[in-house]
Amino acid sequence: MKLTTAFGTMAIAGTMFAGVAQATDFNGAGASFPAPVYQSWGAAYKEKSGNALNYQSIGSGGGQNQIINRTVDFGASDAPVADDKLEANKLLQFPTVIGAVVATFNLDGIKSGELKLTGPLLADIYMGKVTKWNDKAIADLNPDLKLPNQAIVPVYRSDASGTSYIFTNYLSDVSATWKSEVGAATSVQWPAGSGAKGNEGIASNVKNLKGAIGYVEYIYASANNLVVTQLQNKAGNFVSPDVPNFIEAADAADWDNAKNFAAPMINTAGEKAWPIVSPTYVLLPTNPTNVEASKAVMEFFAWAYTKEGAEIAEKLHYIPLPESVVKRIEAAWKDQVKGPDGKPVL
Repeated sequence: MKLTTAFGTMAIAGTMFAGVAQATDFNGAGASFPAPVYQSWGAAYKEKSGNALNYQSIGSGGGQNQIINRTVDFGASDAPVADDKLEANKLLQFPTVIGAVVATFNLDGIKSGELKLTGPLLADIYMGKVTKWNDKAIADLNPDLKLPNQAIVPVYRSDASGTSYIFTNYLSDVSATWKSEVGAATSVQWPAGSGAKGNEGIASNVKNLKGAIGYVEYIYASANNLVVTQLQNKAGNFVSPDVPNFIEAADAADWDNAKNFAAPMINTAGEKAWPIVSPTYVLLPTNPTNVEASKAVMEFFAWAYTKEGAEIAEKLHYIPLPESVVKRIEAAWKDQVKGPDGKPVL
């Protein structure tokens, strides 16, 4: 499927500013992965509509818990929620943007994009099997680099994290040992390294600690001028983390067969496809108690899917959703999110 972004003005977004009587504030919490774009969208949207988004970047696990407990109007999670959990908690899951996770490191004398790693080697580093930067496995991939006899310090998320889910899902895909001994989840028992809270925490720790390696959403690496690695993709090519390579990976997503919009994009085929790409999701009650806030959430994301919202996302290196997927999301809102009277909220 060729990725065609939702640059057309959606019917919902085109009418939602008409006749607004008063502003409606709405609250969300969860994943740090999309926090930069949600905050940028929120600022632009408030100027247009008067409606204010309060978004707390607390990690995907926290976002899931808060929406299940109905302490926010929507939750945000990079990890797709299991079908039975969505049903039991009366939640609709839908994607908002597509992003990428990158590996970042801190070594003197080695520039961004110069260091090459493979998925299995990255798994071995996080399992504590490869502990020095001049280990033969790394040196053989990088014969032109002067690698130091320095300890590798893996940094991982200490909070329940959708970014961790994406990263460990990738490691499980490329390493049978990782899959059997550690697995993929928002929280795992990390065999080696030290923890940091949020994408922000990993970015800060790696930037300030010599020998460190970590994983962050691409916007955090870009915003903090972090040094990133190349990774070997499924086609066997070493590729750099950049938007065209993210798009090539996203193009391979099978939205047609994705239940609850959970379309996998990890290690997809493509000569230049970046191997760690994923959508990020919003969780919205299908039986909202605050109908006006729930309506405000859907109107907000309807606007975010338009050309204006897509341009903001692209400036932050996210990939907007295909227009066909946006149409399905809007249909799901109308079909599934209903007020106490049984009528569609939107």
